[in-house]
Amino acid sequence: MKHNLIFGHKTPDTDSVCAAIALAELKNKLNEVSVPYILGHINKETEFVLNYFNVEVPNILDNVRIQIKDLDYDRVKPFNKNKSVHFAYFNMSENKLRTLPIIDDEGFLAGIVTMKDIAMSLINTDQQHLCTSYDNILETLIGKSILRFDEIIDGEITVASLETKALRESAILNKKSIVIMGDRREVIKYAIEIGVRLIIITGDMEVSPDLIKQAEKNRVNIISTPYQTYYTAKNISLSKYVKDIMKGRDIMMFSDDDYLNDCKEDIEHSKHSKFPIISSEKKYLGMLNRNNLINPQRKKVILVDHNEMNQSADGLDEAEILEVIDHHKIGDIRTSIPISFRNTPVGSSNTIIYQMYMENNIKIEKNTAGLMISGIISDTLLFKSPTTTEADRRTVDELLKIVNIDLYKYAMEMFKAGTALDGYTIEEILFQDFKKFNLSYKNVGISQVFTLDINQIMNKKDEFISLIDTITADKEYYLMIMAVTDIVNEGSYIFYSSDKERLVKAIFEEETIYQGIYIDKCVSRKKQIVPRIINALKAMRG
Repeated sequence: MKHNLIFGHKTPDTDSVCAAIALAELKNKLNEVSVPYILGHINKETEFVLNYFNVEVPNILDNVRIQIKDLDYDRVKPFNKNKSVHFAYFNMSENKLRTLPIIDDEGFLAGIVTMKDIAMSLINTDQQHLCTSYDNILETLIGKSILRFDEIIDGEITVASLETKALRESAILNKKSIVIMGDRREVIKYAIEIGVRLIIITGDMEVSPDLIKQAEKNRVNIISTPYQTYYTAKNISLSKYVKDIMKGRDIMMFSDDDYLNDCKEDIEHSKHSKFPIISSEKKYLGMLNRNNLINPQRKKVILVDHNEMNQSADGLDEAEILEVIDHHKIGDIRTSIPISFRNTPVGSSNTIIYQMYMENNIKIEKNTAGLMISGIISDTLLFKSPTTTEADRRTVDELLKIVNIDLYKYAMEMFKAGTALDGYTIEEILFQDFKKFNLSYKNVGISQVFTLDINQIMNKKDEFISLIDTITADKEYYLMIMAVTDIVNEGSYIFYSSDKERLVKAIFEEETIYQGIYIDKCVSRKKQIVPRIINALKAMRG
């Protein structure tokens, strides 16, 4: 079943992860099948929250590019490789198929057969030797089993047109003979005597009980067919295994996980028109044709806590955006049709999602309420951030009626878990909450690191500055800023691209600027740092 994909931005924080989970639960209760995802590994704060409320970490979503699995390809029923060529031909004619996928007993793709393959098999292959199953011969000749001792019939086909004496003298028949004949008692008796592999009696003729008894003693297989001898001899070769004529090598096939744009060129330049689709385990799934490439089904996505392309999943331009729920400035997301775009100036995406629960009169589960509280207090720094609104406070008050926790104690435990930097590399710390913005046509990267102990950063100050300068050059950022936010004192220590000291001075309106400068009451990237950068860049331009 197709489902909506709900996810936050590329550097998942507590608000975006909890919002995706809470919104997916709401959508599912509204019968809109949805699954939450994350676009990267969660940080320690979010890990603490999910563990606290016993909620599984969503799966990581690499991208939302169109895959083969998204196409409405043909679910052509496969054909077992041990079935007969005759049955394959009948199947293809009945279902108007030009190409038939062949599988083994476990469902793995074994090969493909076309009508041309069947026709060529009747012309080019040895029509005298036959190795196939007893059942395939029965099916091909619409036969009736008289005696059956062998499941596999392997022998040389002979039409017993000679008299018994001539047959004896010529020694044409032997233990590997597959003999086709009509009602010829003496010939049947002779074939039984020498123990041929199989006797096929044509014209629905009866075999006398005494001959059947003798054949049983000599373990001779016998089949009766309503077809006359000529037709039987002409068509028995169609009972051979389809695996004997199929193409089993150098088949152009695609995995359902393959991306459409990666396959298009191969498909367009191929002389074939049908291509098998297999799973990651190599099992057959269906057949792809060129028409399936027209108007492919796009992944249906809902964005939370962001609305900028560079913060979202790779391949977003190939997806169908259904909805956006965000509380940041409006970015550059574009859609081909009108969508629900909910952008509210509150401190957390979870505040908006709570309102959506209320509007739809949907009950919020206890663990979900805990996640939503966590998202709000994380993004508002327990209401200390200037982004905080009365709506955020009211929402937390209402959610606390569902989940019984000591808010301040829980918040301190959450912040402590989230600000622990032990075990992280310098680069991991810088990028654990990093966002890329295009501000006044300049690429700006802003990292925000929360801490209860600034010395953990200051002790490695030079390493952070060196990394910022390196990334600024390598990633072609015009400016990078790392704001280390002291949750208790409600301010941030600012580190920046060394060659942009004059710009940073203008951003924070300081007479003197230096790496690690403390900016009091600066705790919000969205409401304080980004607007200041935009104003400084505009002033610089004009």
